[in-house]
Amino acid sequence: MRTRPTLGWRPTGVVAPTATSMAEVADIVAAGRVLVLSGAGISTESGIPDYRGETGTLRRHTPMTYDEFVGAPDGRRRYWARSHLGWRTISAAQPNAGHRAVAVLAARGYLTGVITQNVDGLHQAAGTADVVDLHGRLDRVICLSCKETSSRVELDDRLRAANPGFDPATTRINPDGDVDLPEATVRGFQVVDCAGCGGVLKPDVVFFGENVPPPRVRRCAELVDAAEAVLVLGSSLAVMSGLRFVRRAATDGKPVLIVNRGETRGDPYARLRVDLPLGAALTELVRLVA
Repeated sequence: MRTRPTLGWRPTGVVAPTATSMAEVADIVAAGRVLVLSGAGISTESGIPDYRGETGTLRRHTPMTYDEFVGAPDGRRRYWARSHLGWRTISAAQPNAGHRAVAVLAARGYLTGVITQNVDGLHQAAGTADVVDLHGRLDRVICLSCKETSSRVELDDRLRAANPGFDPATTRINPDGDVDLPEATVRGFQVVDCAGCGGVLKPDVVFFGENVPPPRVRRCAELVDAAEAVLVLGSSLAVMSGLRFVRRAATDGKPVLIVNRGETRGDPYARLRVDLPLGAALTELVRLVA
């Protein structure tokens, strides 16, 4: 069963107490056993935009939905043409100060794990080992027929061979790894099928309207239950796939701390929200708990 895509949310007016200092966050992190839940806001300083921030792409861009992708060849052609170009930016992105700070906190034993809603792999690139990719990874591809997974690099080579000279000018990258392209440009793009069985290839990510695999959800719930606190980094928590873990922690009486630019859907469950840029805030957090 698939869920209806949640592209936006209406603020309730119930906001968490706000701060412009990481001092209280540092006190809780210093005690250890903290679970990090990160969102697109932690990757904006690496050149990957978010969906719902001040310059979020939902103001101009509707992400691909699962039904649109599987429902018609035209939807898949549109996705792969735009994603083929956007992949160059995603694959070249480097971890920023926020990702590196999380890796330091994990290495020093303050964290029990990291759940990320991002699909860019930048936490792992920064050196964090224990990461659950809640919404999957853009650097993997899965066949919807035989379920075999393969490398996005391999697919990129095949798409380049099938579309020689396909290099239209682009100006904007979206968080889901695609770019804006006119329909006339998309129309001539050639999609490739699974090299093993000829089935439909899909990025190994959870599209809007698609459910997170149940085993992954259970693993995240176990991490919440094992933690003493949850630290949300750069997420508006607009989609239930991440919000449910914040609700679970709050129901169990565990402190939820949020570092995000602006109000979030999780504010009613949070002890505190710090409104600071993630790179500077997390660098300061590392210094405070050292």
